[in-house]
Amino acid sequence: MAKTRSVHRCAACGWESAKWAGRCDGCGEWNSLVEELDVRTTASVAVGPPTSDPIRIRDVTDAGATTRPTGVGEVDRVLSGGLVDGSVTLVGGEPGIGKSTLLLQVVGSTARLGSVSLYVSGEESAGQVRARADRLGAIHDDLWLLAETSLPHILTALESIKPDVVVIDSVQTLHDPALASAPGSVAQVRECASRLVAHAKRHGTVVLLVGHVTKEGTLAGPRVLEHVVDTVLEFDGDRHHGLRLLRASKHRFGATTEVGLLQMDTDGLATVADPSGLFLADRVTGISGSAVVPTVDGNRPLLVEVQALVAQSSLSNPRRSAQGVDSGRLAMLLAVLERRCGLQVGTNDVYTLAVGGARVFDPGADTALALAIASSLSGQPLGDDVVAVGEVGLGGELRQVSHLDRRLREAARMGFRRAIVPQGTAVQVDGLQTLQAPTLRAAVALADVGGEG
Repeated sequence: MAKTRSVHRCAACGWESAKWAGRCDGCGEWNSLVEELDVRTTASVAVGPPTSDPIRIRDVTDAGATTRPTGVGEVDRVLSGGLVDGSVTLVGGEPGIGKSTLLLQVVGSTARLGSVSLYVSGEESAGQVRARADRLGAIHDDLWLLAETSLPHILTALESIKPDVVVIDSVQTLHDPALASAPGSVAQVRECASRLVAHAKRHGTVVLLVGHVTKEGTLAGPRVLEHVVDTVLEFDGDRHHGLRLLRASKHRFGATTEVGLLQMDTDGLATVADPSGLFLADRVTGISGSAVVPTVDGNRPLLVEVQALVAQSSLSNPRRSAQGVDSGRLAMLLAVLERRCGLQVGTNDVYTLAVGGARVFDPGADTALALAIASSLSGQPLGDDVVAVGEVGLGGELRQVSHLDRRLREAARMGFRRAIVPQGTAVQVDGLQTLQAPTLRAAVALADVGGEG
């Protein structure tokens, strides 16, 4: 016998309340409670036999899970070699960023490598997916397509085809008719994801779920969705640039320090063989307000150009624009430049930019960004063969950063011959002269960009 009642569930954490409230008592989110119908049964439920018996941990064999390469090099890099059988991966990203394109390429590649693959589309028709697959070259006899949103029908197809790899695009479109709530609700997302996870563990199937994101950039739906999966991948980038970045915020089978870089073009997503060369391809030398920083994203060294433009302001509160850089660190650097270096930037508009759609939030970029601002203010360009790296403290001192050897080797590989670094740096790289500076003022003097123009 089933009883139906109305409850309010938090879309962020799944907490239940008998009545609506402006703030969730479970996680503190505002305006996140959504009314749903909750169907509960009072009949006794038969409990099946246990799936396993307790054993001593010393008797457990470390057989390890089978890793299945995806055929997309950057995806394999982030996943520490590939997809693990029986694992469930959640892929999140903004609408239109390329999640469907990426996963269709993945299942197309796994099909070519001998894995039976199934692409379940809940948002597009079969014809639309076929047209994209033609463009991506993902057509293969072992790649199956199902346009369906009903969870029971999808599970029936999984039992029939027995695929090795399954893509669900997207988990927010699925619904179980046994639940009274609408597709995309907390109850539907939680129940559908749980049943797909159970199927993956029972049959050893690789399941990839596409998830929507909120306007803040976090994954939509209840937090339990992130807890039940094995891996959470974040796929992002600037929609006005072709560069896309893939990161793992959670990965039970490896590290979360790797980053994958892909380039979107007419034929889909292509691996970026030389990221530093891509970021510096359109660099124009000999102009003020430009500096190059060797940064590290994950374990990968990248050379990125940061630019600054300092202009006279007619406003009582001058503009501060930060695109691709941390606005908080920009405000701090402007204060240090004025107080510790004597550069009058407080009354000027300051615009800063990480070129090429890059996002640089590495503290090691402080020195380069500050030198770009000083260069724009004075009108004196930095040398074309100079890179700068180092964290800036509130006292104006330059501090050491991690992986400095990787950064400097990458700079030398790209043809740079001088590097402004914090004092005490012991790293030496062939062909690269290190110019050590104890403070930002000293770094400005070494770069010869301190005179106000």
